[in-house]
Amino acid sequence: MTSVSTIFFSFCFAVVLLLSTYVVYHVIIAPRFNPLRKLAGPPLNGPLHNHMSPVLDPFRSPKTHAAYVEKYGRNVRIRGLGPWDERLLPLDPVSVAHVLKNSTIYEKPWQSRRLITSLIGCGMLAAEGHVHKRQRRVATPAFSVQNMRALVPLVFSKGEELKDKWMNMSQTAKEGQSASERQNSGQVEIDVCHWISRATFDVIGLAGFDYHFNAIQNELPVSQGDAVRTVLGIYFPIVNSLFPDKRAKTVYRCQETIRRVAGKLVQQKKTRIMDGEKSGSAYAGKDLLSLLLKSNIATDLPPDQRISDEDILHNINTFMFAGSDTTSLALTWTFLLLAKNPDVQTRLRTELLSIVPTTPISRLSPEEIESLYNTLQNLPYLNNVCRESLRLVPPVHSSLRVATQDDEIPVSYPVHLSDGTISEQKSISVPKGCFVHVPVEAFNLDKGMWGPNAWDFDPDRWDNLSEDVLSLPGLYSNLLTFSAGPRSCIGMRFSMIEMKTFLYILLTTFTFAETDKRIYKANVVLTRPYVSGQFKKGSQCPLIVTPLESIATS
Repeated sequence: MTSVSTIFFSFCFAVVLLLSTYVVYHVIIAPRFNPLRKLAGPPLNGPLHNHMSPVLDPFRSPKTHAAYVEKYGRNVRIRGLGPWDERLLPLDPVSVAHVLKNSTIYEKPWQSRRLITSLIGCGMLAAEGHVHKRQRRVATPAFSVQNMRALVPLVFSKGEELKDKWMNMSQTAKEGQSASERQNSGQVEIDVCHWISRATFDVIGLAGFDYHFNAIQNELPVSQGDAVRTVLGIYFPIVNSLFPDKRAKTVYRCQETIRRVAGKLVQQKKTRIMDGEKSGSAYAGKDLLSLLLKSNIATDLPPDQRISDEDILHNINTFMFAGSDTTSLALTWTFLLLAKNPDVQTRLRTELLSIVPTTPISRLSPEEIESLYNTLQNLPYLNNVCRESLRLVPPVHSSLRVATQDDEIPVSYPVHLSDGTISEQKSISVPKGCFVHVPVEAFNLDKGMWGPNAWDFDPDRWDNLSEDVLSLPGLYSNLLTFSAGPRSCIGMRFSMIEMKTFLYILLTTFTFAETDKRIYKANVVLTRPYVSGQFKKGSQCPLIVTPLESIATS
């Protein structure tokens, strides 16, 4: 008995010793040899202090990034979650381009991938390496210009449905007004964030797999998670399994519904595609699910490059949730910026009204709607407004990458070192396992690139860009809003179709003005609007919406 106890305690002691050695090495010893320690960076107020809050909070981050560039140069060392977590914050275009271009060296950290996978599965947003490459290869044909244009009439129909919903809300408000209030006839306060998110969710349901959510008509409550539980769920996933909170139960229930409904849709569409091939009459489904399934069985795709039905479902989930949320937020921020800048709003509305057809949109054929969009997408001031809004408030505030091997990141600016000297070295050594913080917003707001008015909403800047701006990396208009490199946003074209269509339909029907409520930005996975003092109510962006016809008759 004594020998068994001795063996047990010896084993426990050995485990504790190994864990202690591991912790001491990674927390105390290894950081001392991290080459990033040679870089200049902001000071720390204690051993547990970090720089995450000023870097990630969109209320503070513009000033933080500007101060860092001025004091520490364009490649800055910052502290992450602990003494072991020294990170690189690159504000040098060449450095960022290198990180985003070399996606096999710089991957998303496992923490990010686990969070994404737990919510929407391992689609292109979470997959890495050959899995991501294979999924992207199958999905790319579905997002061709031709296929995206075929979805334009669908987007217009949902824009019209949202317009009618708001007109009904305006009419209801008008009927409830007293005689003394008739001067504000038709005015109504609308939470633009709430309604646009429902409209874009409807769009992605139909465009994604030809499914009617009817979110504009049927309101469903949306649960917003607790940050502490989210972190616990990432590092200790068993917590959500053993002690699920309300959010976890909602996620599990939604995932089960999606698997059941979408699973049936996959089998139905696969049957239709196969039946079409047998009969010689190809299935004409235009939704992304149908296009993915067709691409996945294409004869020019080697069998070992095809993806499973589960991977297809995961990517539909990715398009549905990631695509819907980012586009709705981009539109929400655009309407808020236009409400804050009425002169810009009026000028844009004038341009949009100049192409309004004499026939109502509801009576136009799909071909006529596509023709209208061809004209719409080339309007110069609309392009400028969209680009400026996406520059000023990118829905994705920043992104995180981890080095999978030791690497040398090239630089194009002098490197500030921790000893106060400035080096003309050509690269920075990054060790395996180091986090690289990609500051999307910082690049879009960099006064050194965009000029002294970089923090202002000025659509006219796009008519005369500097050489510095034209050399910036980015998939869309030298912006990092849609990222860059092999992992850039595959749905950018569709997102722009939604943005321009909704702006066209709503701005030619309503005017938008600010309320007396203060709206501020918060980085909650994405950059979301909140009403001051009402954070627990979730994302909100209330605006005064007035039908143009009410203004004309008042």
